[in-house]
Amino acid sequence: MTGRALNRALLARQHLIERRHATALAEIEHLVGMQAQIPNAPYVGLWSRLHDFEPKALARLIETRRAVRIGMMRNTIHLLSARDCLALWNLFSPTLRQSFISSPFARALPGMNLEPVIEEATTVLRERPMTLAQLGKELAARFSGPAEPLAYVARHLIPIVQVPPRGVWGKAAQPTWAPAESWLGKHPSEHPSVEKLVLRYLAAFGPASVADVTEWSGLSGLRPVLERLRGRLMTFRDDRGRELFDVPEGPRPDARTPVPPRFLPEYDNVLLGHADRTRVIALEHRHVILNGTFLLDGVVAGIWTMSNKKDVSELTVSSFAPLARAQRTALGEEAERLLGFAALASRRSLGFTVAPPRARV
Repeated sequence: MTGRALNRALLARQHLIERRHATALAEIEHLVGMQAQIPNAPYVGLWSRLHDFEPKALARLIETRRAVRIGMMRNTIHLLSARDCLALWNLFSPTLRQSFISSPFARALPGMNLEPVIEEATTVLRERPMTLAQLGKELAARFSGPAEPLAYVARHLIPIVQVPPRGVWGKAAQPTWAPAESWLGKHPSEHPSVEKLVLRYLAAFGPASVADVTEWSGLSGLRPVLERLRGRLMTFRDDRGRELFDVPEGPRPDARTPVPPRFLPEYDNVLLGHADRTRVIALEHRHVILNGTFLLDGVVAGIWTMSNKKDVSELTVSSFAPLARAQRTALGEEAERLLGFAALASRRSLGFTVAPPRARV
C-alpha cells in the first residue's frame, strides 16, 4: 500500500473524509478515546468527524459520568467512555507504574512503601475530589515525604479521573480528581483483553505495523498479540516493505478519493497514532501537533489559531505553502463553520485570515 492509500484508509476510519452520523459517545468509543490534554480539544475533534455535533452533547456525557478524562494511553490525558475507562485501565496500569518508577517523583521517595500511600490517597479522594496540589498536602501531612511526588503516586498508580467542570465546554476549572471506582460506581475490569484493544485500534487507525500499535498505546510486547490474531487479519506491505496488519472489514478507499479541508485540535490522535506518521504529516512538520492543525488533500498543511478582538472572533490559518484560490475558498468556508460551532460567532462578527505561508512554523 502506498502512503497515499494508507492516508485515505486512515482518514476514512477517522471519519475525516465524510462526517459520520453517530452520537458523540459512539465516536469516542470508535476512536478508542481522544487525546484531551487541552480541555476543549475533543469538542473540535468530534465536530470535524460528526454531522450536527453540538458542544452540549459532550458536556452532558462528562457531567452525567458517561465519559471521563483519565491518564491512559502513553500516560497522557484521554477522554474515554466510562465503559472503556473501566474495561481498559488494567491493560495500562503496568505501563503507568513503570512510568512512575522511572520518574523523578519516584526518586524523591527512596525506599518508601507505596501501598499505604495508595490506600490513603484512595480514601482521601473518595471523601471529596481534590487537585493534585491539595492531595499532595494531605498526603505529606500523613507520610514523611514531599507533597508533589506523593500526589503523583496517585496520578500513576490509582485509576483516578478528572471530574467536571473540567472538560465541560465554556467552563474553566483546575484538574480535580476522584477515584474511577467511586465516580463510576464500578471497579475496573480485572480481565481486560489486549486482543480486543488491538482489533479496535486497527479498525480506527489501520492498516498498521506492530510499531504503530505500540506507539499509539504505549504498551510493549505486542508482536505476540498480532501473531495470535494473524489468522483473523489481512496483511499488507507499505512502500518500504514493512508488514501492516488490518481488520478485513476496514475501509480502504481509492488513493484518489478527494478529501475536504478539515480542522484538527491540538494533539489529535490521528497525528499521534503511528510510529510512522508520514501518512498524514510530513516529517519536517511533526512538531506542529501542539497547535491546532488543518488538513488539505488529507495531509497537514498548516496551523490555525482562534482569537477574540472586541466584537470580532477571528480564526487565522498559517499554511506551510501558498494556497490556491480554490483551497482558500474551501478552507474559509470550513473555518466559518468552525467559528459558528464554537459559539464565538454569537453577537460577534466573523473574521477569517490567511497568514503568509511559512516553510516552518
